[in-house]
Amino acid sequence: MVSTSYGAAEDIAYLRTNKKIIRMEKAESPYWAIQIIALKNPPGVASFFQAVDVAREYVCLDGFVRYTVGEFNNYEEAKSNLAAIKAMGYDQAFVVNTAQYKMSEDQPQNDRSGNTKIDPNKTYTVQLSAFRFPVYLSHFENLDNVMEFRMKDKIFRYCVGEFPGTEAREELQKIKDMGYKGAFLVELDKYLPFKIE
Repeated sequence: MVSTSYGAAEDIAYLRTNKKIIRMEKAESPYWAIQIIALKNPPGVASFFQAVDVAREYVCLDGFVRYTVGEFNNYEEAKSNLAAIKAMGYDQAFVVNTAQYKMSEDQPQNDRSGNTKIDPNKTYTVQLSAFRFPVYLSHFENLDNVMEFRMKDKIFRYCVGEFPGTEAREELQKIKDMGYKGAFLVELDKYLPFKIE
């Protein structure tokens, strides 16, 4: 239970830090989920998420922040869970395919399936997560030298490592095995101008 002494923004940041709300940089398989709400701004009241174990947060290019629950392999499986989610009070909930969320102008389509082409001549880093507000680097357990970037969209992104393309996928898998399931590879050169020292 979140302390009621927290302010609204802190409540949401607290839920993200505790991984009750997971900020997604891109859709990941399995793509089927149940959308519980879409808002122009993140909800100011953390209690909105009280009934769910984990909500995934997608900041989309149309200006809406979308929140989903569940991970399902197909439409039918998601649909069979919809009534239970609505019964929790999320009466606007419906089934979505998160791969159809438009989250980035320059996001290649194959990136959504996890088959991003890796250039062996480029250097990559592993993005762990992203937040609207900065977090302490101690938030990332078991990892040293986490880098912080504040990009043009004013979102804080946290990455670790510098790997040649030839080793990038293997290093990514190691970090995923440490519990950072949503981690993915990005070209380091694209992020370096936005690094916070």
